[in-house]
Amino acid sequence: MSLSSPEILTAYDAVRSDRSPENWLLLSNASPTTQTLSLKATGSGGIPELLSHLSPTEVQYAYVRIQYANDAESVRVKFALIIWIGEQTKVMRKARVSIESGEVKRVLAHHSITVDASEVRDIDEEEIVRRLRKAGGADYNGGRG
Repeated sequence: MSLSSPEILTAYDAVRSDRSPENWLLLSNASPTTQTLSLKATGSGGIPELLSHLSPTEVQYAYVRIQYANDAESVRVKFALIIWIGEQTKVMRKARVSIESGEVKRVLAHHSITVDASEVRDIDEEEIVRRLRKAGGADYNGGRG
């Protein structure tokens, strides 16, 4: 499995860039019979837009840029890696995730948290921001998440 395709690396750089409107990317298998991950989609609509691209029959990996305010004066940008295993994914495909996700984490290396999800409700933006604040070390929100 190679994740070093120029298409994936370009999308990754775009999501990481403050100058780019893209704030997420999604990787999935190129076809049901291959083990090669490819870029399925990118977008600038954040988590709500990303959710519409997740498939209940696939394993997919999403990389998301999330911007949030700690207080009136500071805005932070952090990154999350979402490992999506759709509820209807075949058992053999699920079994490959433990090995495959390590390679994905190596290529999409700059993320503060990993979110494991199998249902859309597992990807709650408020909960992700709460986890990012904890991972960031400083909480200027008085412990209010």
